[in-house]
Amino acid sequence: MRVVAGRFRGTRLEAVSGDKTRPTTDKVKEAMFSMLMPYLGGGEVLDLYAGTGGLSIEAVSRGMTHATLVDRQFQAIKVIQANIEKTHDTTAFTVLKMPSQQALQQLKGVQKTFDLVFLDPPYAKETIAADMQFLAENGLLAPGAVILAESNDAANLPAARAPFDIVQQKQYGITVVTIYQFDN
Repeated sequence: MRVVAGRFRGTRLEAVSGDKTRPTTDKVKEAMFSMLMPYLGGGEVLDLYAGTGGLSIEAVSRGMTHATLVDRQFQAIKVIQANIEKTHDTTAFTVLKMPSQQALQQLKGVQKTFDLVFLDPPYAKETIAADMQFLAENGLLAPGAVILAESNDAANLPAARAPFDIVQQKQYGITVVTIYQFDN
């Protein structure tokens, strides 16, 4: 795994050992960021199931200002921190070791808003719809915020309905990438 473009381009990223995480392949990551290009002009990123941190690091590399990365697994947090160190810009990242729901509650408490959100939970958990609803109902999304959801082709992804529009959806093997825009 590596950073594909931007100021950290070419930086090799570590992976989490074992089968607890599912890193996004370079091919899918390149496709995701091609879809996201119009939305990478600065702002806050939330990566709720960060794994290796690769998506957030790529987003900051390509122009986002700051990323908050959340993961509950100790091994993933160690890899995220090692990967952030490789950027030589640790101030552009905040790492939270806790379950996603606890992180959402904490972020709600500090009234943080996000311009770009990555939702790539374990496929079996199917938390994307609930996460999106919580983000919208609790003021965690900036006006026009974009959510990129990565799931498998069997997931129950939310259809376009207020306050979200589906901007784009593509399938890569069993991986489905859906971009939603918050229409507040």
